[in-house]
Amino acid sequence: MSTDTNPPAAGVRVPWHEVHPPVRAAVEEFLGGRVAEAVTQSGGFSPAAAVRLRTENGRRAFVKAVGPEPNPDSVRLYRAELEIAAALPESAPAPRLLTGFELEGWVVLVFEDVEGAHPAMPWRRDQLDRVLEAVDEMSAVLTPAPIDAPPVGEMFGSSFHGWRDLLEEDTEGLDPWAVRHLAELAELESGWTKAAAGDTLVHADVRADNILLTEERVYFVDWPWACVGASWLDRLCMLPSVGMQGGPAPHELFDDPDPAVTAVVAAITGYFVHHCRLPDPPGLPTVRAFQRAQGVVALDWLKFRTGWV
Repeated sequence: MSTDTNPPAAGVRVPWHEVHPPVRAAVEEFLGGRVAEAVTQSGGFSPAAAVRLRTENGRRAFVKAVGPEPNPDSVRLYRAELEIAAALPESAPAPRLLTGFELEGWVVLVFEDVEGAHPAMPWRRDQLDRVLEAVDEMSAVLTPAPIDAPPVGEMFGSSFHGWRDLLEEDTEGLDPWAVRHLAELAELESGWTKAAAGDTLVHADVRADNILLTEERVYFVDWPWACVGASWLDRLCMLPSVGMQGGPAPHELFDDPDPAVTAVVAAITGYFVHHCRLPDPPGLPTVRAFQRAQGVVALDWLKFRTGWV
């Protein structure tokens, strides 16, 4: 059972039978047979279809499909993911894209069906160590970035502004430590873009629900936020979710004292703390609770790194 401190990374998925009929027909045509089995995958927040399909002729695929309702921004994200997935090299630890297309306002991605499972929750240390090693290996393989992608500052520049936004907003209910240091946090956060710069292609959204484990490999799925930045970004960005899902505290897994790291931790923490106070996005009723829980862990990490009292 989940609690407020450990909400599931799951939203409201669209079942296969509710996907736009011409989209279903186009997928079946590509796969060469009618769908005999469709199993919805619950992980992730987008209000879209995420389905493992098996056709009558036995072919399998994993299909993601989203339409303009109820959240039109999801179409933009899936379009971005389609572009990235089509460009990723074979060396990237990601499922292979078989095809992708847009049809009548829907964006569709058809991937190879990976026979894997998400890491167990709460985190098991053996699986966590395996994933962290894979994250580091992925960063090495994707340096320098093998494809064109926006710089991390361009990708998240309008979002990683949380502490600066809070300077102009009501801080009722905000952690007292954060209130005391709000001006300092805003200044620290303002340097994150320079601090996070680099030449590595980063996934930028590594969490347990975006990871598949097989006997042989660790796969990272859902790449719409891929961008170019520092080689340590993916490890750093995943640690607040690890901490809130039963794993070690972030400072136990990332001990680099570089001030650049602290600036990025400040930016990510400000994002979570500010965004969890906002209304639910259309069609995403669970994402704020997940952000709030990550924000608690990230704020503790920021307190630890700054040493401010």
